[in-house]
Amino acid sequence: MSYQYKMVQVPPVIRIKAKEHQGGEAAAYLEEIVNQQAQSGWEFYRVDSIGIRMEPGCLGALLGQKAQTFEYYVVTFRKGN
Repeated sequence: MSYQYKMVQVPPVIRIKAKEHQGGEAAAYLEEIVNQQAQSGWEFYRVDSIGIRMEPGCLGALLGQKAQTFEYYVVTFRKGN
């Protein structure tokens, strides 16, 4: 069986207010995304982190700026063809 894949980027940090913290926020957030995609026939497959290194532009390099690394999370879904 062959599959079609779809990736959805999610924020690396979920922001909540201290008074709303119950301990399951990350799971609830991911569950909502998975259920939304499932309604369109997409099956949850996996979550990956991807690091992106951003080099400074010409002016930034001249001013001594260093490269920055950012980490992103991608949720992968699949559906059979």
